[in-house]
Amino acid sequence: MRSRAIVFAGQGAQAVGMGKDLADAYPECRALFEQADQVLGYKLSTLCFEGPIEDLTKSSNCQPAIFVNSVACYQALKKEMGGVDFAGAAGLSLGEWSALHVAGALSFADTLRVLQARGRFMQEACEERPGGMVSVIGLAADKLKEVCASAGVEMANLNSAEQTVLSGERAKIVEAEKLAKAAGASRTVILNVAGAFHSSLMLSAAKKLEAFLAGVTFQKPGVPVIANLTGRPHGGPDEIRKTMVSQVTSSVQWLSSVEWFKKNGVTSYVECGPGKVLSGLIKRIDKDAVLSNIQGVASLKKAIETIRS
Repeated sequence: MRSRAIVFAGQGAQAVGMGKDLADAYPECRALFEQADQVLGYKLSTLCFEGPIEDLTKSSNCQPAIFVNSVACYQALKKEMGGVDFAGAAGLSLGEWSALHVAGALSFADTLRVLQARGRFMQEACEERPGGMVSVIGLAADKLKEVCASAGVEMANLNSAEQTVLSGERAKIVEAEKLAKAAGASRTVILNVAGAFHSSLMLSAAKKLEAFLAGVTFQKPGVPVIANLTGRPHGGPDEIRKTMVSQVTSSVQWLSSVEWFKKNGVTSYVECGPGKVLSGLIKRIDKDAVLSNIQGVASLKKAIETIRS
């Protein structure tokens, strides 16, 4: 049997209609959406199933919405397979919270409340200190550091050896893109995001989240959950709380996270949630990895075929 990791989607993968076919097909998934509606005090289910996309994309809605959809994908897989054995879990940014939940570190309701607050705090930080992000492909680490120093921006996501996302004030991001192209980047893309995530511009959000998490109960995860902050497994409850606060302003070490899995014998990954971003990134890091993706009923069937092969 292959050693398997479960990975969870981050913000930006949202789409109107997500989760509806799972909720229609599986009572367990519908129950998740119904519980989310009760915990949050509004119809998150309707927002996921019917939109509008403008409201779904707001961080305070989007973060819990992607979380519920990701957990629904995971629960449907468990239902069909009679349980799922996995050697570890990880997620990109908000997806790390999904990973912590399925590993038993905190409850479904608490994770919902955290992500609703986290999204609101991050949106407020975006309004206080406007910023942006740019994806840079095909530029060596030493040249990336020079670009960051010259433009006054920060590395937000170390996604693979070839792709790094930079974060900072909008004017500085434009300058960083110019410098990256001049330094030999094969491609650059200004991202359609609300602000400078995973940078010091999110400091106010981190401080608010720190206060909020003081009232949240954490447990030690039942399996290793790889921290975005370090690319290594989380420790106990107090360490998780501190790490997840620091995550808001720090670089996402996705490359190191996948390398840790590979070093520890993981050869198969199941991505749960909308989009296929993580599968694409993992393939760049580990070309031999066996990948499955679950976004709904059709992709669930394909994933099960791959897992059982």
